[in-house]
Amino acid sequence: MDNLQQLDKNNIWHPFTSLGSEDLPILIEKADGIYLHTSDGRKIMDAISSWWVNLHGHSHPVIAKAIAEQAQTLEHVIFAGFTHRPAIQLSKNILSILPNNQTKIFFSDNGSTAVEVALKIAFQFWHNQGVNNKQKVIAIRGAYHGDTFGSMSVGERGSFTAAFIPYLFDVVYIDFPTENNEGTILNQFKALIKNNDVGAFIFEPLVQGAAGMRIYTAGILDTLIHEAHKHDVICIADEVFTGFGRTGKMFASDYLSNQPDIISISKGITGGTMPLGVTSCSKKIISAYLSRDDDKTFFHGHSYTANPLACAAANASFELLTNESCQKQIKSIESQHLNFRNKIKAMELVQDIRCLGTILAVELKTNEKTSYFNEVRKKVYPFFLARNILLRPLGNVIYIVPPYVIQAHELDHIYTCIEEFLLETKK
Repeated sequence: MDNLQQLDKNNIWHPFTSLGSEDLPILIEKADGIYLHTSDGRKIMDAISSWWVNLHGHSHPVIAKAIAEQAQTLEHVIFAGFTHRPAIQLSKNILSILPNNQTKIFFSDNGSTAVEVALKIAFQFWHNQGVNNKQKVIAIRGAYHGDTFGSMSVGERGSFTAAFIPYLFDVVYIDFPTENNEGTILNQFKALIKNNDVGAFIFEPLVQGAAGMRIYTAGILDTLIHEAHKHDVICIADEVFTGFGRTGKMFASDYLSNQPDIISISKGITGGTMPLGVTSCSKKIISAYLSRDDDKTFFHGHSYTANPLACAAANASFELLTNESCQKQIKSIESQHLNFRNKIKAMELVQDIRCLGTILAVELKTNEKTSYFNEVRKKVYPFFLARNILLRPLGNVIYIVPPYVIQAHELDHIYTCIEEFLLETKK
């Protein structure tokens, strides 16, 4: 243990990490492309984009240059009553790739706050119109929407939220859609909205990330949104994970015919370099706030709202993302994933293998039920780390969410190690 790791152990409280753990965090000195360079000379492949945020590889020179140049001009300014060029340009860029019913964006700091803002906007939408009977919220079982109190309230109630459940607002849940229960789900949903007392429906479109990369069809979501709009229910898409090409399209909502009213985005927005969140709204939502009445103002903000450095990074990431070479890379990753799925889907330990765009998940057969706390996770993480691959499993679900710059041979190496794990575990 070197002095820095000892200082870390003494001083720092890491996320999703037991304070009773004896494991030491790995000290990363630098990173480039898909590789993390450790203090002891290892090169670790970042196969999960450092919690799904890194789109274009680490230390990308285009993004680094944009941040450096912006830092010499304007590092920050209060965003109430003031504005700046990076934010204005980013608003134009983001709205150009969002579904065309989105007309205005609100800046925040991360995914949780982007969802928190969405919920508050939806609730105040009704308040501003004097509507008091649409206070129910519908969410999907298994959801993860963040760690603030509003975002926890609309997520799955379980071990992550157990200590806070008495403080969360009530939410009504529908079951997770599968190919066998879509009719039942639709009936559940219709029964919940028939009294016209539901104000909002929030969902992770097509993929529930933290729940194990669970994928459901665009068809059922399209139908649910259609039914929701018939009963004047605000639809909120949490695209924090699924945005910026992860599902093969720019946003998962692009697979839909019926569009959400509010969209929350974050994670990949700056290419994994700076914290930033955005909540976008349709014209319908904005209409409830267009008033000179101060009481109808959206009183929400953050000290670092629309930070110029973060906006500059996001604009640089946008240019990289919309470049033809990046879009080709996304298609190439998707094609490789599909080929690998077909190759291993019949293996004995594979319960299910699913992929969408650049997301691939292998659900393992075990004696326990599928969950974040499945004991096999304690084997998966060290197995791949010993081979210098960062794969942080969701219980018994091994997933790959790579930076878009990953090369075919690097992906093949990860696939080979997954096959090796499946064969060794079988023994």
